[in-house]
Amino acid sequence: VSTGKMMRTPITTHPLLLLLLLQQLLQPVQLQEVDTDFDSPDDEMEELEEYLEEFQSTGPTRPPTKENVERRVIIEPGMPLYDKDYCNEEIKRKNVYHKYRCVTEHYFLLMQYDELQKICYNRFVPCKNGVRKCNRSKGLVEGVYCNLTEALEIPGCEYKSFYRTGYVLITCAWQNEIHKLIPHTINDLVEPPKHRSFLNEDGVFVIPP
Repeated sequence: VSTGKMMRTPITTHPLLLLLLLQQLLQPVQLQEVDTDFDSPDDEMEELEEYLEEFQSTGPTRPPTKENVERRVIIEPGMPLYDKDYCNEEIKRKNVYHKYRCVTEHYFLLMQYDELQKICYNRFVPCKNGVRKCNRSKGLVEGVYCNLTEALEIPGCEYKSFYRTGYVLITCAWQNEIHKLIPHTINDLVEPPKHRSFLNEDGVFVIPP
């Protein structure tokens, strides 16, 4: 028996098998439906895109935006502010990094963004870290100061957390799109002395005689 006959024998001798095979081949292809509806809301997708753009950028840091400040600085009641791991948890959750590096310090503020923006129109006071002038809040604000203690590969940055209630010192920048001053950086969160004192015209704490 030739090879060709041997190959044809199963088909010709089993017509039912041939019918089933043809039925399978003639059926329309059923494409599996692909779920393209991401669980993340639009704002989370924009946040991810913004983070990746800044993370991969090699140029200067982009100007601040309301959304960026809200995401990185403003916090809501929840995790106790005096928790020793507050900074480690929040910095990872909010992706607070500068390109490929850990930030050396950071502030989280328990306040509304609109309240923070109003500080931009307060009087100027001296700042820290060589910054010439900042705007100071008129009232006390609760927050957490984060100080880098160990710079591992991100996101493994280790911070020490300091709960504070004090006056917020910020720098602001003009945003042409909305024609307003908006918060740029948080310079400090200054705790007032525990003993009786007051602020002079320059925003410096002075102990009365």
